[in-house]
Amino acid sequence: MKRFLIPALSAVFLFGAPSVVPAAPLEVDRIVAIVNNEAITSSQLRERIERMRANLRKQNVQLPPEDVFERQLLEQLIVERAQLQMAKNSTMRIDEAMIDRAIGLIADNNRMTVDQLRAAVQRDGSTWDKFRADVRTEMTLTRLREAEVDNKVTVSDAEIDNFLRNHPDAVSGAEYRVAHILLRVPEGATQEQFDAVVRRAEQVMARLRAGEDFASVATQNSDAPDNIRGGELGWRDREGLPGLYADAVGKLQPGQISPPMRSASGLHIVKLLEKRERNADHGRPVEQTHARHILLKTSEILSDAEAQARLNGLRERINNGADFGELAKASSGDLSAVRGGDLGWLSPGDTVPEFEKAMNSLAPGEVSAPVHSPFGWHLIQVLERRQQDMSAERRRNAARNILRQRKIEDAYEDWLRQLRDSTYVEYRLQESE
Repeated sequence: MKRFLIPALSAVFLFGAPSVVPAAPLEVDRIVAIVNNEAITSSQLRERIERMRANLRKQNVQLPPEDVFERQLLEQLIVERAQLQMAKNSTMRIDEAMIDRAIGLIADNNRMTVDQLRAAVQRDGSTWDKFRADVRTEMTLTRLREAEVDNKVTVSDAEIDNFLRNHPDAVSGAEYRVAHILLRVPEGATQEQFDAVVRRAEQVMARLRAGEDFASVATQNSDAPDNIRGGELGWRDREGLPGLYADAVGKLQPGQISPPMRSASGLHIVKLLEKRERNADHGRPVEQTHARHILLKTSEILSDAEAQARLNGLRERINNGADFGELAKASSGDLSAVRGGDLGWLSPGDTVPEFEKAMNSLAPGEVSAPVHSPFGWHLIQVLERRQQDMSAERRRNAARNILRQRKIEDAYEDWLRQLRDSTYVEYRLQESE
């Protein structure tokens, strides 16, 4: 949770994003790759190419050569297909109600109604069914990453202490907008393979020194999944960047580019695009809420209506004297169940808006009606409130988030690499040309 993490879908499916560009039909459909026992067809590849081409043109990013672009996007489809296969073989399911809720969040974040969102999708030449399918895919990939990577990452108090001891100026408020190029070195690479990557890095650096646009060079050459976005990572705290990048940006001025840097994944080139100071008010006391909850997650077995009905029954029992904590231990569907649903002291912004709004409306001791959030249905009880100076705690929480994000990014990169290496892939792109 963020404690309950806010879904990324609303950020992914903004207008101008590739999900709403129409497919370009082909006269003859051929197989361009086999991923385990499933085929990727030329029409699927062409659709992805047209989407990304339209998106890059909107961003004024120069397109790579057609053959390079084609192979980059085929590899993207292969990795995506391997993940979807893994999700299919698990118990993970995304039902229609979950998609409806996600689309509602997308519409809200674009300040639209669902009907207006549908009209905008159709104006862009796509279909509503295709848009829903894209939402399902994105939700599936997000859930898979959470299950396989995010939920397995922990940060200890000792790690936080060590981080703050070695980074006394951490969480200073400075933020960096960074782009990067990754030239991947195969796992267990020979010296000859590594030397080939070094030569690629030298060629890339020569183009950058000659004044070529970094985003265009990244799109054409980077092996990272974000190469289609010109390698841009967005705004990050320095400590929120991978350690290698954090060290690099500390020596760069906006517009400057690092020399190639080596990691276990390969060679990295980083450009500092912008730097800004964020106003961080750590000294003012804030109101904290000590709360607990019972969470029911909907699934193929438990519908929204059934979850609401079950929570209403539990609420009635609590109001008649049943112990909230004992019911949470027996019924709640998250890790707080072992603590009787206790979430500890929550500061503003610690939970998703739906949860926080309902929690803030309760008096101490009061139990909410069933509350829906992106994570399921909750009963919430407020235990007490206090005014708290959060400067030290906020600094520790920020350090925890920094370390957790670093670990997640490293673990996700490693997990994707292992998944790709263990996936049987047969390329047939040349045969289809």
